[in-house]
Amino acid sequence: MKKAFGLVSTAALVAGLASPAMAQEAQGDTTTTDETGNPVIVVTAQFREQNLQDTPLAITAVNSELLEQRSQSSVEQVAAQAPNVTLTPQGQQNGNGLIAFIRGVGQTDFNFALEPGVGIYVDDVYIPTLTGSLLDLMDLDRIEVLRGPQGTLAGRNSIGGAIKLFSTKPTGDGRGSLQVTYGSYNRIDVRGFADFAISDTLFARIAGSTKNRDGYVKRLDYELTHPGSGVPTQAIGPDPVLGTLGGQSYAAGKISLRWVPSDSVEVNVSGDYSRDRSEAGASVLLYYNNASVTPDGIPWLASTIDGSAIAGNCAFVPNGRNSCDTLTGYDRRFVTYSTFADLREPTSQAPYKPLIFQPHQYLDNYGVMGTIDIDLSDTLKLTSINAWREYKSDWSQDVDNSPIANQQLQQVLKNHQWSTELRLNGTAFDDLLDFTVGGIYFKRGGTLTARVDLNYAGIDFIHGPDPTPASSKAIFANFTIRPTDALNINLGLRNTWDRKSYTFFRRNPDLTVPGPLPCAFFLGAPTAGPTAVGNDPNCLLVGLNNVSPPTFKDSNFDWRIAMDYRFSRALMVYAQVSTGYRSGGFNPRPFFGPTDPLGRNQVKEFKPEKLTAYEVGFKSDFAGGAVRLNASAFYNDYKDIILTLSACPTSPCLQPNNVGAAHVKGFELETMLNPFENLTFDGSLSYLDFKYTSITGLTAVTLDMVTPYTPKWKWSFGVQYDIPDVAGGKLSARFDGSYQSSVFTEAVNYDSVVVTTAFTPPNPVTTTPAVPGVVALGGGGPLATVVASNKIDSYFLGNARLTWKQDDDAPWSVSLEVQNVFDKYYFTSLYEQFASPGTISGAPGLPRTWAVTLKKEF
Repeated sequence: MKKAFGLVSTAALVAGLASPAMAQEAQGDTTTTDETGNPVIVVTAQFREQNLQDTPLAITAVNSELLEQRSQSSVEQVAAQAPNVTLTPQGQQNGNGLIAFIRGVGQTDFNFALEPGVGIYVDDVYIPTLTGSLLDLMDLDRIEVLRGPQGTLAGRNSIGGAIKLFSTKPTGDGRGSLQVTYGSYNRIDVRGFADFAISDTLFARIAGSTKNRDGYVKRLDYELTHPGSGVPTQAIGPDPVLGTLGGQSYAAGKISLRWVPSDSVEVNVSGDYSRDRSEAGASVLLYYNNASVTPDGIPWLASTIDGSAIAGNCAFVPNGRNSCDTLTGYDRRFVTYSTFADLREPTSQAPYKPLIFQPHQYLDNYGVMGTIDIDLSDTLKLTSINAWREYKSDWSQDVDNSPIANQQLQQVLKNHQWSTELRLNGTAFDDLLDFTVGGIYFKRGGTLTARVDLNYAGIDFIHGPDPTPASSKAIFANFTIRPTDALNINLGLRNTWDRKSYTFFRRNPDLTVPGPLPCAFFLGAPTAGPTAVGNDPNCLLVGLNNVSPPTFKDSNFDWRIAMDYRFSRALMVYAQVSTGYRSGGFNPRPFFGPTDPLGRNQVKEFKPEKLTAYEVGFKSDFAGGAVRLNASAFYNDYKDIILTLSACPTSPCLQPNNVGAAHVKGFELETMLNPFENLTFDGSLSYLDFKYTSITGLTAVTLDMVTPYTPKWKWSFGVQYDIPDVAGGKLSARFDGSYQSSVFTEAVNYDSVVVTTAFTPPNPVTTTPAVPGVVALGGGGPLATVVASNKIDSYFLGNARLTWKQDDDAPWSVSLEVQNVFDKYYFTSLYEQFASPGTISGAPGLPRTWAVTLKKEF
């Protein structure tokens, strides 16, 4: 794996951080505790600073100290301890991004045409896309995970909840730190910061992070590992290892300035940049069942022995129940035969071959933001938040994880955004009323450009650049009324106006436009089908170039009513009703346009989805602060649910639809225990029951299915024991465990569909139970049947960490961590497309790994 940039960045980080930090006076632990002795975590979920235990919302709040104790450095890791929250990296097919679901609401599709169902915010700046949301936890003060619709408090597209990251502000205290990590797969991480004063009123903070790791999935040449197979070799020399997947090369930096010209004015400005030059995402093949020939019998990949078609079947599946592979000498759980190459012989219908992509996953993400806080009086505060951000994501994918080139893509996603928000916070009537009123304007633009090579569909074209300009504006108000010292009544209102446009561009790889005539097959030519020889290239895409559906416009009103009552210092109860919505739009991937001869137009609009949530809960600290227990129970009325479907009445398809309505109910528990000095426990438990109440339109979704990445059960625990006076320091031993029950990864849930493999043209494979829309021809092979599924089985993960920290104002510390202690083999995501392409791939999580970290605080 390439490490040059990461190592150079590491050296620069060490040089840049060590010098100023050492020149400053160190500061000790600043953790504060409440009356019960528990640490106070201050949150701002209701636009003002509050103790977590006084906030009438279901919130998981994690400070920087706990993040370090758990060895958590990326946002998706926080979900392990957050009830009813699923955060996982996008698979190889979607590049650098995040899949986020809270209480059964979320999104898997990165495309600009769709909005996330979970709002992601960094210092109150909205991150509008799943791409760019897989955030490093560099120099954070805390994370707030808000569960349930945040329509009034966070705004649009926070219908499932919101995840808010808050950076540490400069204080000028002269503190700093530098830490270096080395571990499995040649992992080398460096993190650090320096906080210093420029003047009496101007303070600065510089932070940086690099992550480097070799890939853990081996790409093997099939012919060299299976001599005589007839598969063309892609190797150079005798080494069968073509490369690896899942390797990481990441670097990021941030500069923050804080200016306090007077007691009533504070200005915070920051700029950040991150650069990811990682390998393509880790992916392995779990299912292959396709004859791998065109309608007129031309092979996608011809045998070097006799020129016959090499069929996609169990021979290319390295591991699992659908495998008949004979590979030895490698851990087949972490093997792929992907080549990122299409070696098909060119024809008049498919003249743009051969095609080879570099396996990669790149991202450049940067921006600046500024916040101005002005105390207008003792009871009024004005806040202005302004930000500009931009990113470019570039990645390749070999969907079939084999040499056959069923389908492969290279995509480039560009986004730029600007936002401005103004808030007025105040109190009135002798603190009887707290209020916040304000408005926000958000504007973004971007393009998606891709080379889309789909042999299974008979098309190979340039998608885009599809521009997707969008804007949103909103006004909001939140009020807290305090009739008594113990009772609070909260009212929230927000009205939002959305606007979004989309223009389709579909061209041949030589940049000519398909058409103008339809496929010769539709005009009566004696061809084997519209994608057989005798038709023009990509003739199915005629009528889809430079096509703009009407601009999508919508407005929505959200509201929230909540009450909380504090019976004592130890117990607060609350109840609330709140709403949220996610904006609608257009299908961004139509394979057939309005002029399709068979009327298969996929240029369709989908409506916004809406949710009304009813929630009760309590927050408690008792037994003298030794026990903290927070609980919530909820019931959601979820309507016009937006999900991306890959199983549609017309194939191929990958389009968002409003699939129906559902009722969702569940509960969540979070606890922290201090049974005696130096021993702490924390834990969480959640249950979710998702039930469709109606299904809309022509879809394969049925009433007994659930939304993707929605486990019924989740639980976690952490235990830490601190031993003082060990070699002049403190020794801390910690173990964290987390469990989630099974999840489906697609809107149409498939558990165990038995599929025949026999090649019986023109008839496709048959399935048990029957699945509509299956068009793949059987790939043959030794297995008479294979099993299709998009379910990730339940799993438990354990992580351990041992840390020694020097008793000193500027301490040294050393830590040993083991992630995935029990070496569990599991998947973070699946990409199921068995009905038409005939493939299923999965992203395996890392096996057991170890790392040692050395840290110096200044």
